[in-house]
Amino acid sequence: MKTAIANEKLDSILAKVEKKGAEAPKLIEDLKELRVIALEEGDPLVVKILRLTYEFLEDKKCFNVQAQYEEDEEGNEYPLEIEDKENLLYLLSLLKDAEHKINREEIKDYRTVIKEVLY
Repeated sequence: MKTAIANEKLDSILAKVEKKGAEAPKLIEDLKELRVIALEEGDPLVVKILRLTYEFLEDKKCFNVQAQYEEDEEGNEYPLEIEDKENLLYLLSLLKDAEHKINREEIKDYRTVIKEVLY
């Protein structure tokens, strides 16, 4: 997120998720409001992941997205089992510095997995 308003909203959402997880009151509405701010900032990846995130939460009532993997010595990847709350917190924290190359790659991983599950 690029602006102070966006970061304040994101911090508010992070605090809410920290306390109540994916079931936080008005979480979906907050994500929709943050998406509007992201539209104004002009980052299509952030706009898309926010929409997919709240659609996933609306549809599944949880955030059990398997988008993080661990690699062994042979290069085989294994999904990490992460609680819904920690998973959502991690994705939202990536948005704090969405311009960072590694963060963008991880956001894209989430985007791909959520799209596969929803569509």
